[in-house]
Amino acid sequence: MTHSRHGAIASMPTKTTKTSSRASAHPKVSDYYGCNVFGPETMKILLPKETFRKVQEAASKSVSLDLDSANAVASAMKTWAIQKGATHYCHWFQPLTGATAEKHDAFIDPVSPGKVIETFTGQMLAQAEPDASSFPSGGLRVTFEARGYTTWDPTSPAFILEGAGGSTLCIPTCFVSYTGHALDTKTPLLRSISALNNASLGILSYFKSDAKKVFSTLGAEQEYFLIDKEYFDARPDLLLAGRTLFGAASPKGQQLEDHYFGAIKDRVLTFMTDFEGECFKLGIPLKTRHNEVAPHQFECAPVFEEANVAVDHNQLVMDVMKRVAARHGLAALTYEKPFAGVNGSGKHNNWSLGTDTGKNLLSPGATPQENLQFLIFLVSIIKAVHQHGLLLRAAIASSGNDHRLGANEAPPAIMSIFLGAQLTQVLNDMEKGVTTKGTASEWISLGIDQIPAVLKDNTDRNRTSPFAFTGNKFEFRAVGASANNAIPVSTLNTIVAGQLIAAKKDIDAALKKGKTFKEAVLGVLREYYAQSKAVCFEGNNYSEEWVVEAKKRGLPNEKTTPAALKGFALKRSEALFAKLGVLTEEETESRYHILMEKYAKDIDIEAKLVLEMTNTLFVPATIGYQNELSKTLASLSTNGVDAPAQMTLLRRVSETVERALAAAAELTQALAKAEAVADADERAFAYCDKVKPYFDKIRVEIDALELLLPASSWPLPKYREMLFLM
Repeated sequence: MTHSRHGAIASMPTKTTKTSSRASAHPKVSDYYGCNVFGPETMKILLPKETFRKVQEAASKSVSLDLDSANAVASAMKTWAIQKGATHYCHWFQPLTGATAEKHDAFIDPVSPGKVIETFTGQMLAQAEPDASSFPSGGLRVTFEARGYTTWDPTSPAFILEGAGGSTLCIPTCFVSYTGHALDTKTPLLRSISALNNASLGILSYFKSDAKKVFSTLGAEQEYFLIDKEYFDARPDLLLAGRTLFGAASPKGQQLEDHYFGAIKDRVLTFMTDFEGECFKLGIPLKTRHNEVAPHQFECAPVFEEANVAVDHNQLVMDVMKRVAARHGLAALTYEKPFAGVNGSGKHNNWSLGTDTGKNLLSPGATPQENLQFLIFLVSIIKAVHQHGLLLRAAIASSGNDHRLGANEAPPAIMSIFLGAQLTQVLNDMEKGVTTKGTASEWISLGIDQIPAVLKDNTDRNRTSPFAFTGNKFEFRAVGASANNAIPVSTLNTIVAGQLIAAKKDIDAALKKGKTFKEAVLGVLREYYAQSKAVCFEGNNYSEEWVVEAKKRGLPNEKTTPAALKGFALKRSEALFAKLGVLTEEETESRYHILMEKYAKDIDIEAKLVLEMTNTLFVPATIGYQNELSKTLASLSTNGVDAPAQMTLLRRVSETVERALAAAAELTQALAKAEAVADADERAFAYCDKVKPYFDKIRVEIDALELLLPASSWPLPKYREMLFLM
């Protein structure tokens, strides 16, 4: 029997690099960028001037759009979409599954037997009614309570999704239940942006700012792997679980450090060109692409945008990436740790605060020690992360990210902040009441006349930190590659907003006591920094020394998702979300239960895959080899040939497969016990503590068999093939 693995390897030399559709035509990106987006430029052309003004006002000031204006927008949107080849529209939303959802409706409306017209009204634009009973609700809904609503989000533009089967008008929407509870990730994100805006404007009122709006910005660096789709299809674990549950390490992995920023293979570059072209049509500002650390690992990164739009765009990036990869005979893997022993994939969230006047509130300026506005925001963020470290860890928790955090160039599960030498000195001096002296710019000379000197940044970067300040933003490096950014960003927005409100209250109290503004601000900030500087760490976050030190400082280090998710269940977390109107206590509790249940389901799927693959793939392959080896030994013995090495090999193979089968039997029992646990929380911990440990126990034996059996007998694509053949 020919294994699918062997067929994939055999076909590799025949695969040719396709010419990308974009490269063949050589169009300028600026000529078609955003052509499939119903954005401000398109609306300005197609809408009456007054309607356009009202739409802009609705987006910027969060006011409702009247029905007449909504009808005008819907009519223009329909005409534009049909001209683009769309036959259907959908409300595009982000339920609590981690993915996106869409229900397509045709524009047609019957007017007489055999006759239809294309119709799309303001009511259709503004609201739809998908079934809410089949989406996770965490107890907010029951099965028979099916009614739910999607409502248009005018702050994120509608767009056309092109597919092989046709084009669809997609309208970004919120998703709520019949009772008004948020059943999605967008609704709390928008609420958190509003809370952050109000809190930030309170601080800016001290500085006579002309800003009328503050918002969080986001640039999400998406890491992913690419492998040949035939390999992907031949791996049940990649197909159903997103990661390889088995696989012996390749002799060459990433130890030579020769992949990072290396030359991009033609086949990959062709895919990237088409993928980026599709993203450009959707107005997604992808700026950077490069090889990542691990073989066949890559990254794409956009220019930062307003956070709500950036979250929508990242969801689209993952969807478009997978669709375009399939067209090129590839599979794009966005799971956090698809391959053991090599670099996992993250989604570094570059988060900052901007104003409608174009100011970056996290820009220190030339003299950060004198920039009170910057210092208020900076120290408030430090205190927020220190106070809500477990909540922030909960916001990035998943079964996939558990494998990544703390392994192969990923930050640990400990939430800490890197500030850099300059800002650390500024804050330490502030705490002591000492004025930090300004430092002149430094240049690095290369000693080559033809090469200009390099202007040195005020501080180095720390790639080991989960939350690092990088000049005028924080890089939240702990976010996993498959995550919906709405959850970590809305959490970050909320904890910072809460602390900014507290800061204004404390500064106002100091002012009432007769202190000058500078005295009041510095007094509050000194207290905050003294209380929270334990979360700041400038060293190597990968080191065991930091684990010990973090424990001394009282920083949480929850390495598993069930333990980390307790951050959502804390009373202070529920109270903060409720106080700021981001999530009600019931909504926060629902998300905790949903994520705990999802974790249990993820591990359940992996457990059943481990058993199925062991029993139906690896054991039969091993038995086949044992039979062949036994026949050979019998033949040698008949001919009087002593073969101790072959006998030792047979014994090793037999003992190894027996250990694997024994562990599989134990896993079967543990799985049955976990499945029988009634309480959802207890069930998640049972899967984590009692079921998952058997995965590695079985894997050790199966991976050993992979190195003992002939390559011709092994049923699945190997690491060296998936990571080096394309």
